[in-house]
Amino acid sequence: MDILHNAYASLREHPILNGLLPHLLTVAGFLLAFLAIARLMSERKQPSNTFAWLLAIAFIPYVGVPLYLMLGGRKIKRLAARKAPLFTVIPGLIPSAAANSPTAKVLMLNGASPPIGGNRVQFLTSGEEAFAKLEQGIREAKHSIHLMTFILGRDAVGKRIVKLLAQRAKEGVKVRLLLDSLGCFMTSGGFCDPIRKAGGEVVKFMPVLPVQTRGSANLRNHRKIVIFDHQVAALGGRNLAIEYMGPTLLKRRWRDFGAIVEGPAASLLNEIFIADWAFASGQSIAQLNLERPAEPPAAVGDSEVQIAASGPDVAGEPLYEGILSLVQQAEKSIWISTPYFIPDEVLFRSLLVQARAGTDVRLVVPARSNHRITDLARRYYLRELHAAGAKVLLYGPGMSHAKMLLVDERVGMMGSANMDLRSLFVNFEVGMVTYSQREAKVMSRWLSEVFDQAKPMQAPQKKRRIIPTIGEEIARLLAPLL
Repeated sequence: MDILHNAYASLREHPILNGLLPHLLTVAGFLLAFLAIARLMSERKQPSNTFAWLLAIAFIPYVGVPLYLMLGGRKIKRLAARKAPLFTVIPGLIPSAAANSPTAKVLMLNGASPPIGGNRVQFLTSGEEAFAKLEQGIREAKHSIHLMTFILGRDAVGKRIVKLLAQRAKEGVKVRLLLDSLGCFMTSGGFCDPIRKAGGEVVKFMPVLPVQTRGSANLRNHRKIVIFDHQVAALGGRNLAIEYMGPTLLKRRWRDFGAIVEGPAASLLNEIFIADWAFASGQSIAQLNLERPAEPPAAVGDSEVQIAASGPDVAGEPLYEGILSLVQQAEKSIWISTPYFIPDEVLFRSLLVQARAGTDVRLVVPARSNHRITDLARRYYLRELHAAGAKVLLYGPGMSHAKMLLVDERVGMMGSANMDLRSLFVNFEVGMVTYSQREAKVMSRWLSEVFDQAKPMQAPQKKRRIIPTIGEEIARLLAPLL
């Protein structure tokens, strides 16, 4: 080390090299910035996303270029090629009449499954109910438990779930737990060893450290799915942590929304899990499919649902295009619940047009979310919607984490995706569209309760302070990178 240090010191003291080195570094920085900008412009990102990265690369290339190379990935062809295709043909699944609706067609063209009938849907409207159903499903599973989450809390809830899964693995049930490596950074290792020691499997999705591929540090698996015995599935916005769910009532617990799906559509959610598991674990998709029953789950109800996954492994943008289709075709009402609201320009303008046309546009967001910078970035959008005639409602105290869209109190969408740029265009997400009147009524009642507990946004003051305004504009400018 002393030899290297002395050599470096002598180079710096050399008069020619000492004057040349800063110039070389400057040239290298410009070349890196040029190459990064060339790659950025060829990727056909959202304009706001492209502009934000251009600013970062042009003004701080030594920081912006490395960050872009690590975090700038979105649709990565090599990654998609390595993953099994979602929604392979499952014999016995019969599309429902809802397949003829414009929204269903848009979703299918972008990579979603066709709407499937014969299901029974039960919505989970509280964290206590969600935990009770999860625990019941784990205890009663006979053959397999497939569980995927973005966050596994290092708390009483996380410990209890790990203990239950370990117990069932020890009893011979096939337990597979898929954890996002960033969201579960503190719990994907030794915390889950009881499951591994009992014979269960725990896999991390796209480890952050070391970085595996370009964009792997940025592409997060935000899907939340559990499937029991290939027959019953659940999805929604809740992670496996005490702020989302638990056995007893907790005053500070976040308000959220989920669903249990029984029937043929459960096999589609299992397809998503299997594809993600095979990609993360390196196991053979063909071998995993041997465990799948020869026939899909039998019809148990009359609910028509459509399953849509979005992310780098899907060619289109099914959740985004589906939301856009529902918003633009709405005739009476558009009701939205989301914890973070940073839409792209097309979706934002579509909502503005609907509000100005007299459509009942209602948007409920937390009065203060757990991410301060996203609250700053959303202010402009909330003000403009309010001015256009939309009802902007602020929920609190407490955090509302539900992700839901209900149009004309007839068609609903729920799942893991927030209405922000990261969820709609970057993350691996999953959603469910419901076409049955029964589900629409439940969603309508739940949203109405949330609306009643939220406070209407007040018209902003005409004179706004300069410093908060600058902070808001910077946050909105950087929103595509959040």
